[in-house]
Amino acid sequence: MIKLLSYSCIGLGLVFWLWGTSSLLSRRSVLFKLHNLSVSDTLGSIAIILGLLLQRSREWPLLLLAILTLTLWNTMLGYVLAYCSSNSSIKSSLTERRISSHDR
Repeated sequence: MIKLLSYSCIGLGLVFWLWGTSSLLSRRSVLFKLHNLSVSDTLGSIAIILGLLLQRSREWPLLLLAILTLTLWNTMLGYVLAYCSSNSSIKSSLTERRISSHDR
């Protein structure tokens, strides 16, 4: 029963990976494609790691660390990409807000 659940999680992870990759063929903007790819890649990787966690329960600290790291780094990468691709007027207003909040 555990092996079936484990293989189901791994299969679901592979489906998420393929779904995210297939969205690159759409005619949407590059940022939409990157967002879709990063979300599906993160979910797919987490599902695969959960499947491995069911098979190798003694390695739970490392596998949970991998899940946490994937979640944090992919989220931060999304914010960095969004910030770098935004207009310069938006960036300057954000920078001005940060400077004025530090002066208080």
